[in-house]
Amino acid sequence: MPKKKTWNEKLRDSKDLPKVVELTGKQAAKWGEGTMAIPAPMEVELMRKVRKGKLTTINLLRKQIAAKHGATVGCPITTGIFAWIAAHAAEEARAEGKKRVTPWQRTLKEGGVLNPKYPGGVERQMELLEAEGHVIVPKGKKNFKVLDFEKKLAV
Repeated sequence: MPKKKTWNEKLRDSKDLPKVVELTGKQAAKWGEGTMAIPAPMEVELMRKVRKGKLTTINLLRKQIAAKHGATVGCPITTGIFAWIAAHAAEEARAEGKKRVTPWQRTLKEGGVLNPKYPGGVERQMELLEAEGHVIVPKGKKNFKVLDFEKKLAV
């Protein structure tokens, strides 16, 4: 039986990416005319550049990826999946004793919402963000967001 890949191995597996594809059919109806950049997993490591006290969102990462490749939009599915992999790879590295890891907790969902799919769920992301001085507030019944996150975005 083949050995299961580590999160860091998954992050470094380019899968023949990046690539830019033409938007057609349902994609064009949803995202408009143009092209979509599908990033390589490591490209989502843009998360690493978000400094303490600052935040970003998946949609801002998508815009940066689109701009880098001269595309109209960045792929929402692969960007989200690769951010999830990067977060798990960072926690894997932290468990191995590494000090400098990707600050995944600073990457939020749209609207400043915390991501329950990240390692340790919303509780872990909340703990790390509060340790950096961010204030977390409820948003609806099940979600939480960073208070005034718009003022802290690293564009």
